[in-house]
Amino acid sequence: MPAPLSVTLVDVQAARERIGPYVHRTPVLTSRLIDERVGAQVFFKCEIFQRVGAFKARGAFSRLTLLTAGERSRGVVAFSSGNHAQAVALAARELGVRATIVMPLDAPALKVAATRGYDAEVVFYDRIGGESREAIAQRIQDERGAVLVPPFDDDAVIAGQGTLALELLEDVSDLDVIVTPCGGGGLLSGAAVAARGLRPEIRLWGVEPEAGDDMKRSLEKGEPVSIPLPDTIADALQTTRPADRTLAIVSALTAGILTVSDLELRRAMAFLASRMKLVVEPGGAAAFAALLHDKVPDTRGRRIGIVLSGGNVDPERFGALVSGVE
Repeated sequence: MPAPLSVTLVDVQAARERIGPYVHRTPVLTSRLIDERVGAQVFFKCEIFQRVGAFKARGAFSRLTLLTAGERSRGVVAFSSGNHAQAVALAARELGVRATIVMPLDAPALKVAATRGYDAEVVFYDRIGGESREAIAQRIQDERGAVLVPPFDDDAVIAGQGTLALELLEDVSDLDVIVTPCGGGGLLSGAAVAARGLRPEIRLWGVEPEAGDDMKRSLEKGEPVSIPLPDTIADALQTTRPADRTLAIVSALTAGILTVSDLELRRAMAFLASRMKLVVEPGGAAAFAALLHDKVPDTRGRRIGIVLSGGNVDPERFGALVSGVE
């Protein structure tokens, strides 16, 4: 008999109660043009309108609201290329906690500026040169007694991410499929726990960049697989290895992992911008890219939930990515 999963529907529901005062209930948008294009009814869960511009605010507040008084006094440390960094920085500021964020030297300038704007201390590392963000975070933990807030390898973080699926199914209760981007698997795991807990027959798919298919490889092998730093425009999905806990949940509760190319991501971004007037970052558009390019199985005539997970992209870069690809 398989071991019980580390996160349950009850955990997601509890996280929702904790984070309610701090996060937005994001809208669900539709487009008749897109429905006609893909032959399905599509419902976009727009986490681009979440605080910090991404779903990560949910997981960060979920974890930080569990800190004890002693832990709050010692502060938190996190590592992230951007969206989780901003989310932890915001949650820490609102809860009166010191935050130190370990970010790569090549992180998007927009995300670094936003993280600092939430009063967090940013410590850079050279991931291209092989420096370990985990080792740097561990040193800060040792020196300050700070609490580590991982981007996905944490049950409270996963539960927080799952709250978006609770909202989505309240707004559209009869969905057949939910598709989310997938980096380390925290979003997909949380959404799967929530959605399958409420609607056992629903199917969930995660979508990775072709160059960053660590979750797909891990599912195929049955254990976490490490890959080199992915060469992809989807900076939010540049994970190199899923966690044991996210792999276990994804394996147990989802239909699997799909992959998309950078060109397909750009086309999805351009389509969303021109047809729905939405600015979505490359990783945030992964789920729609898979649907737009007919990669999600058995969607004709179905009701499909698509998570647009983030919209943090520099305007100039966005313009360059969407130009001439429709």
